Amino acid sequence: MTKIIVDGIELDVPAEYTLLQACEEAGAEIPRFCFHERLSIAGNCRMCLVEVKGGPKPVASCAWAVRDCRPGPNGEPPVISTKSPMVKKAREGVMEFLLINHPLDCPICDQGGECDLQDQAMAYGVDTSRFAENKRAVEDKYIGPLVKTQMNRCIQCTRCVRFSTEVAGVPDLGAIGRGEDMEITSYLESAMQSELQGNVIDLCPVGALTSKPYAFKARPWELSKTESIDVMDALGSAIRVDARGREVMRILPRLNEAVNEEWISDKTRFIWDGLKTQRLDKPYVRVNGQLRPASWGEAFQAVAARLKGADPKRVGFIAGDLASVEEMYALKLLAASLGVANIDGRQDGTKLHPKFGRASYLFNSTVMGIEEADAVLLVGTDPRREAPVLNARIRKRWRMAPLPVGLIGEPVDLTYDVQVLGAGAETLAGVLDGSVGFADALKNAKKPLIIVGQGALMRPDGEAILALAAKLAQAVGAVTAEWNGFSVLHTAAARVGALDLGLVPGDGSLDALAMAAPGALDVAFLLGADEIDVAPGAFVIYQGTHGDRGAHRADVILPGAAYTEKSGTYVNTEGRVQLGARASFPLGDAKEDWAILRALSDVLGQRLPFDSLPQLRAKLFADYPHMAAIDRITPADFAGLSGLANAAGTTDKAPFRRAVTDLYLTNPIARASAVMAECSALAQGGVAVAAE
Repeated sequence: MTKIIVDGIELDVPAEYTLLQACEEAGAEIPRFCFHERLSIAGNCRMCLVEVKGGPKPVASCAWAVRDCRPGPNGEPPVISTKSPMVKKAREGVMEFLLINHPLDCPICDQGGECDLQDQAMAYGVDTSRFAENKRAVEDKYIGPLVKTQMNRCIQCTRCVRFSTEVAGVPDLGAIGRGEDMEITSYLESAMQSELQGNVIDLCPVGALTSKPYAFKARPWELSKTESIDVMDALGSAIRVDARGREVMRILPRLNEAVNEEWISDKTRFIWDGLKTQRLDKPYVRVNGQLRPASWGEAFQAVAARLKGADPKRVGFIAGDLASVEEMYALKLLAASLGVANIDGRQDGTKLHPKFGRASYLFNSTVMGIEEADAVLLVGTDPRREAPVLNARIRKRWRMAPLPVGLIGEPVDLTYDVQVLGAGAETLAGVLDGSVGFADALKNAKKPLIIVGQGALMRPDGEAILALAAKLAQAVGAVTAEWNGFSVLHTAAARVGALDLGLVPGDGSLDALAMAAPGALDVAFLLGADEIDVAPGAFVIYQGTHGDRGAHRADVILPGAAYTEKSGTYVNTEGRVQLGARASFPLGDAKEDWAILRALSDVLGQRLPFDSLPQLRAKLFADYPHMAAIDRITPADFAGLSGLANAAGTTDKAPFRRAVTDLYLTNPIARASAVMAECSALAQGGVAVAAE
């Protein structure tokens, strides 16, 4: 630790701290444009100038380390001033310089009201300028369907360039020209290819890069802001939903160091237009082969007529990927009251099962734990498409120090160096017996991390592959009292919650794929299950939000609430219980899903034991106490992994296939989004060039 005096306050800080960090430790506010805590230091905006006692001129605090400060003549600690006349004059000069070419676009700029340049010009600038020259003009660039450019406003802080290169790992953006002619652009003005590109909108301190779908839609002071949780993948990124009235206008990231830091994927950010298109806003009943609008009473009577006389063994319940814990719990209670054992929350056919304990299906290392791993093996997973922000965390660890990363599965570009070991279960067995070279890297690692994806578990031999991975984890020392590197990466936000609730078929009962088979069921109840095709013959009740695959197959449609329209609990891939808040209200006659199931139970004569959401949660917490620990991870007992490792089963020689082939079209909300459709077309077609 090194002593330093900031504005008269003496404090001890690490020698590797920059002056900016030291000043903030002392409570001083340092303005900045180019500096960002998660990016490399550029030192090119000069807004963070401070005075170092004895120095002839102010220094850039973001690029000057505490260890570089010389002590006083008698060994006194270095003295830093952030409020001296020299600093004030220097900051005014920098601000005046930045505004020479910046246009007066504030009234028409989407950044207005939340612009760093506006705020700092008010706080540190002056009210006049000594420059009368014409402002430079820069052509706007096409860089894709998500980010809108107004490059006249660019102050060349290069945050976007550094983010693309360092965090996203896809160097889409760069600078051409020098001095006044410098411009930020993509190569030949092609579309950005990163699935994290929307984060440059948040990073841009001016209005040069703004959201293209949100352009001219609203002002920040018009919007109600609700802190919630993302459900587009299983990571559970912290988000803020901004709505005007009943309409969601945009989605932004929130800071959560343990999960997503301050990044979100493009699907999370731009999905909001899918929340208002192709929506189910009233019940429907199929009459003479056609779906007709109906009242809630008529829809419930149609459901009751089928369920009351049905054989419980010929009835099945399937929960979808976006369902919250509350409605899945209500679904389970309803199924139990009807004597139905055919219930499943794994519509993709994954072989994960709670019988081996929670450690058998959680990302046990935790997301933050990725930064401690010193060897990573990816088994049947493509984290860049299945969980883009988690993939960025692996890249972050790879950039910190050498990190061997092995991949068993389809070769993919993950934005960091990967050693492709093989394609299927035979390679995994080879790593276990030491015949594949990567085995040594795992055995020599202090904290090896094995990430098993759904691409390896959605097959008929998925349980045998999971057992093989567990056996490997134990063999290389990845499962100890101090470290559990056996981690399962999920693709569905509802999956861990469903497994925690035991939403799996009882002994001798049918799983989701068996329920969808021809002749298996007389009545199928789909709770937002759109990724499974129920064979003709069964009477299908669909409860969901969009006119997607499930609604097209349905005989009765019960309109539910999207994730932004209800308060719901979700459990992310690492087992963290998270609470999503309601930002708007369901459309039309649609209701919250737990309320629909509660009302339906009355009609069926099997009344569920709650009348309100607090009552439902009280019962849920009584049955599953760990669900009450919001934003915490209840550690999983890894003892069950021994039983899993010893589970018998034979593996297939077929190669692993990716669980997610199109990042942008994985759920009904995404498929209803015009923005996601455009992103998908660009991703499938490769590099897109600027439109004429």
